[in-house]
Amino acid sequence: MSLQKILPDYPDIHVEVVIDYGLTDIAAKGIDAGVRPGGMVAKGMIAVPIGPTMRMAVVATPEYFKRYGKPKTPQDLTEHNCINLRLPTHGGLYTWEFDEDGHDLRVRVDGQLIVGTGSALLTAALSGLGLAYLPENEVRLPLASGKLARVLTKWCEPFSGYHLYYPSRRQHSAAFTVLLGALRLRSTAGR
Repeated sequence: MSLQKILPDYPDIHVEVVIDYGLTDIAAKGIDAGVRPGGMVAKGMIAVPIGPTMRMAVVATPEYFKRYGKPKTPQDLTEHNCINLRLPTHGGLYTWEFDEDGHDLRVRVDGQLIVGTGSALLTAALSGLGLAYLPENEVRLPLASGKLARVLTKWCEPFSGYHLYYPSRRQHSAAFTVLLGALRLRSTAGR
């Protein structure tokens, strides 16, 4: 999905993009739609896949691992300096999620630093401030260059990627209907 490919065909459509790590209630705020990983879409919403499956990665600098060792299991993270992400409307700090033999495992990590964005999380990890939990695609280049190293790979299973979601009981504007139709066409063409 790319707005660059959709918007030129529809010059009367105007899109406002708001980046918010909080889990905003779009229906209450009067927002037409949002984008979230599929597993984080609220009940009662219609969700349209707009991206591939995703996978998380636990990363830190090679220097961090030399100094403190590598966690061997997700539970070992409680003994490490982990960089937390605060989600303002999600009730606090993001809990790291893993899969252990087909069972969901959530680990509340602790550390010296809490940040509010994924880019700050990546910057902190690259600075050697601790372990970070980020989408695999965001750390691909630092991993390839050796600036970061990855651990706990077998516990980071793929999950449903990004979805456009919107309330099921709302009359949508003509512009939103056109945008939604274009996104649906593009998401099914890419499969």
